[in-house]
Amino acid sequence: MSTEHHTSAHHTSAEEVAQLANPAAPADAIPVVDPRLLVREQGLSGYLSEFGRKMKAGDLGSLPVVVGLIIICGIFQGLNANFLSPENLTNIAITMVATGMMAVGIIFVLLLGEIDLSVGSVSGVAGALFAVLAVTHGVNEWVAILAAVAGGALIGAIHGFFFAKIGAPAFAVTLSGLLFWSGAMLQILGSNGTINIDSDGVVGQLTTYFFTDVAAGYGLAAVAVIGYFLASFFDNRRREAAGVPSRPMSEIALRTGLLAVFTFGPAAVFNQYKGLPLAVVLFVVVLAGTDFLLRRTTFGRNVFALGGSVEASRRAGISVVGIRIAVFTISGTFAAIGGLFWASKIAAANQSAGGGDLLMNVIAAAVIGGTSLFGGRGRTWNALLGVMVITSIQYGLALQGIATPIQYMITGAVLLATVVIDSVTRKTQKTAGRA
Repeated sequence: MSTEHHTSAHHTSAEEVAQLANPAAPADAIPVVDPRLLVREQGLSGYLSEFGRKMKAGDLGSLPVVVGLIIICGIFQGLNANFLSPENLTNIAITMVATGMMAVGIIFVLLLGEIDLSVGSVSGVAGALFAVLAVTHGVNEWVAILAAVAGGALIGAIHGFFFAKIGAPAFAVTLSGLLFWSGAMLQILGSNGTINIDSDGVVGQLTTYFFTDVAAGYGLAAVAVIGYFLASFFDNRRREAAGVPSRPMSEIALRTGLLAVFTFGPAAVFNQYKGLPLAVVLFVVVLAGTDFLLRRTTFGRNVFALGGSVEASRRAGISVVGIRIAVFTISGTFAAIGGLFWASKIAAANQSAGGGDLLMNVIAAAVIGGTSLFGGRGRTWNALLGVMVITSIQYGLALQGIATPIQYMITGAVLLATVVIDSVTRKTQKTAGRA
């Protein structure tokens, strides 16, 4: 009897699979196996048992933030029926993009177990640089945009150089950057302190342009769903041909169905107001692109490896200096992009740009979304979940007329709760031998 035939005839338990994979493991250890292998062997029960093991091992994933977001929406909708209205949800979606773009960049830094405190100031510099070039000096808007984004990337590279090459702590380097670039922004803006931008220009329309045709929203949702299904299907075919564990068609169909709900649902909401916002489309494209960069490329794997262990990465031949500089360059780039979205939102570049609670919200969005402060764990999609929580709280409290100081206190409490969960999860994973 072949091994393949024997496997299909025998209903292998999770513990048996784990013992075969690691015969030296203690009998009472929590089994750690490939979940796709369990699904192939056990079907739906494999999912349930793997979910139970993850919960016991403290691997909560995005579950806390999803549950929290549902609770937040339920509470604010109960307090004010307008919270889940198409207009309010569209405004939330547009407002969250600027902070979300910046959170994407800082996730790369957090994956290394480091921090970038300069993103708020860098975003202000980018907005000011664009406004001075495009409005004051009449430079073509596209050229001004490229200059602003390139400026953010250069600033990030400078921070990365001092951290990676010189050996200065990232905290100290970026704290210095926060002060330096805040001053640079004020210097660029000059004595007026505010430069209004053309609301009908390229940057001006980043947060004001809508695809009013209903086919745009539904069409984009259809492309996303079909693209995901085809990518998953052909990936499975390649895995089967290579003889490695693959997902059953039932799982692919379930995942595709869930994606359809989470894409056609928002499309329907947007179409009930003004249509599909350009800002949301750009944000989703950035999330998908950066997620691919982290999970499907050598660079992404090196970032995760470096976040797990610097010494092990160095011995494996990874360019520690190069990866660190690149990561801070990415952070600066997305800080600049976020700054352009903020300039679009207020139709101006002014002295308050990049200040206030922006830095706190960016870091909070990344952490609340599920990115670990200890490095080595996170995805750029965490920025979407986290910024949805932050912005939903802000809009919900604003609808209730809650003062700004109270908003700060509540957001800070949510961030603290998330950090506590992250710390407890990490300890639980270490105890279970999964971290």
